[in-house]
Amino acid sequence: MTLKPSSLFSALPDQVSVYEVSPRDGLQNEAVTVPVTAKVRLIEALVASGIRRLEVTSFVSPKWVPQLADAEQLCRILPRVEGVSYSALVPNRTGLDRALTAEVPEVAVFLSVSETHNRKNVNRSTEQSLAGFEEVVGPAVAAGLRVRGYLSTLWGCPYEGAIDPRRGVEITRRLLKMGCYQVSLGDTIGVGTPRQTQEIVSMFLSEFAAPSLALHLHDTRGTALANMLVGLELGVRTFDASVGGLGGCPYAPGAAGNLATEDLVYTLHGMGIGTGIDPEKLLEAGRVAAAVVGRELPGKVHKAGFRSLRQ
Repeated sequence: MTLKPSSLFSALPDQVSVYEVSPRDGLQNEAVTVPVTAKVRLIEALVASGIRRLEVTSFVSPKWVPQLADAEQLCRILPRVEGVSYSALVPNRTGLDRALTAEVPEVAVFLSVSETHNRKNVNRSTEQSLAGFEEVVGPAVAAGLRVRGYLSTLWGCPYEGAIDPRRGVEITRRLLKMGCYQVSLGDTIGVGTPRQTQEIVSMFLSEFAAPSLALHLHDTRGTALANMLVGLELGVRTFDASVGGLGGCPYAPGAAGNLATEDLVYTLHGMGIGTGIDPEKLLEAGRVAAAVVGRELPGKVHKAGFRSLRQ
C-alpha cells in the first residue's frame, strides 16, 4: 500500500494568541479564597512570561462568587505593562458600572447554550441573558471598552446532554451584532472529541470570520489538546488556557480544569508556532499558581517541564 502525503497541518500560522484565564476562571473554583496580594503575584508572573491577554476577575455579586469579591481592589493594583490587556467578566449593567469605575479596558459577557446550565449559573434563561446584554455591550463599546463574549456548554451540558450547535451559531450572531469583537466557544465540561469539534468549528467558520472566534476547552477527559489541534487546522487562532490547568465550573459537576497553558504552549512551540511566551518563565508562573492555591496542579507540562527528546 502506498501512503499519500497528508495535508494535515499544511497551513499552520506563524503565531497564535493565548488568552490566559487562570486569575478568574481558575481561582473562582477554588475552595479557599486567595488573598489579593497573591493574585497580583500570580498575574505578575504570568505577565513576566510574555502573556499579553489576561482575564483577571469578575464583577459578579460577592454573594455568589466570594473568591472574586476583591475585584475593584485587584484592578487598582494590577501591574501596568505596555501591551498587556486585562479583562473582567460582567454579568449585568451593575457589573459594567463597577468595571467602568475600576477602569478595566475590556469586559466579557457570558451565557450558556443550554437553558438548564444558564439557569443554574445565572438564574436566567438564555433569552433573558441576551436581553440583559443589550444594557451592557453597547454602553461598554460606547465607553471605549472592548467586549468579548463567552458561549458555554456548546459541546455538551451536564444536565441536558447533547446540544444543538446551531443554537450556538444564532447566539453568536446576536453577540457579534451587539458589538462583541470575539466570542469564545466553550467545551465547559470537557466532553468534546475531535470529530465533534471539527463539525462545530466548521459550522461556525462557515458564517463567522476566524478572528471573531476563540476556543475555550476543558480537559476533563483528556481531549482538550486534540480538540485544539482540530480548531487550529480549521483556522482558529485564539485559544483560552489556564496556567497549570487551574479551573473548572462550579455549575458543571465533575468538570476538571481548563486546557493548561503550559501544555498549549509546548504543543504550539513544538509545531513551530510562536506565542510570544517564554516557556521557562511560564513554568515559574505555574509554580506560583500552585503555591497560591496550596495544591498540586494537573497540567502535564507543569509537572514534567518543557524538556523534549530533541533537546
